Amino acid sequence: MENKRKILMVCEAFGGGVFAYVSQLCNDMCNHFDVFLAYALRPQTPKDFTTILDKRIHLIEVKNFGGSIFNVKKDIQVINELQKIANSINPELIHLHSSVAGGIGRIAFARSQVPVVYTPHGYAHILMGKGGMKLEMYKWMEYILGKTNCITLTCCKSEDEVAKTLTKRTAYIETGVNLEELSAQLDSIHPIKDKKFTVYTLGRTCVQKQPELFNEIAQLVPEARFVWIGGGELDHLLTAPNLELTGWKPRHEALAMGKGADVFILCSLGEAIAMSLIENMYMGKLILVSNVMGNKSVIQNGKNGYVCDTAKDYADRIKEAIKNYPKEICEQAIKDVRTIYNTHVMTNKYVKFYNNAIAGQYK
Repeated sequence: MENKRKILMVCEAFGGGVFAYVSQLCNDMCNHFDVFLAYALRPQTPKDFTTILDKRIHLIEVKNFGGSIFNVKKDIQVINELQKIANSINPELIHLHSSVAGGIGRIAFARSQVPVVYTPHGYAHILMGKGGMKLEMYKWMEYILGKTNCITLTCCKSEDEVAKTLTKRTAYIETGVNLEELSAQLDSIHPIKDKKFTVYTLGRTCVQKQPELFNEIAQLVPEARFVWIGGGELDHLLTAPNLELTGWKPRHEALAMGKGADVFILCSLGEAIAMSLIENMYMGKLILVSNVMGNKSVIQNGKNGYVCDTAKDYADRIKEAIKNYPKEICEQAIKDVRTIYNTHVMTNKYVKFYNNAIAGQYK
């Protein structure tokens, strides 16, 4: 058997969009590398996560991850554990995913002789809103840790632009979805459609996703039906009479509801690249996004969707679509996913990046 180069993935935020990204990446890399995944279980981690991952992936649960980088005693324990894991594996590259693993991992491997890569999956100090001592600490930690011997690999050009303000060694690879799997899922799903023109989004009702803005948009377009699939700590902000909060739904049901909708909105404070955005582009939905990191790299205003700055911008685009649905824009979004935002393209870029990093080409 061919001896493959060893890659150690480290992921504390093993749930939600990060889980979808990391699990897909690990699966895609198995044909090219010997993949080790050091992970921590979270409430959002799927119960059947081992069935989602390729059987060739070596799974290592990190017992001491605690979800924070401000508990010094716990951090030291995690640092020691990560160093022991790396020493036992002897990887040729270490890839840290999200802010907690990225923060602790960059300290643990600051003197590593092998390349260390950090993917933020959206910077915490941007995604969590403005103001507050905690967010300032996150920003300063990113700046300080940006001086370590590490390559910051982001998911799109606009996130890379932020990375360049925090560190000198950066690169980006666009997020992709598995088109074969997604197509098979969509083909087997009958759309759940309403008589009314339907606008929807999905995710946690948290500060990052700006539910208050989504509610304001709904109030400006009373003739349309608005749906938020998901829930969370800010459910109480969704009060518009034409807005329905469904709670969390199984993936097949959420896809059926999305397939039957007319418009997908992503009005976040910031993203890396949201998997839901790419999936809805592929479903041919009219896409409306906020003019922020992540979103503005994917959506080219007026070409494959619309970039919006205010609630009125969103409302005006929805009212226009009710009168005359822009099919050509939706068709362009589908083409972009097929040519750019898919796992075939992403895999090829990752294999090249990893091999170049191991060869020392990102010094």
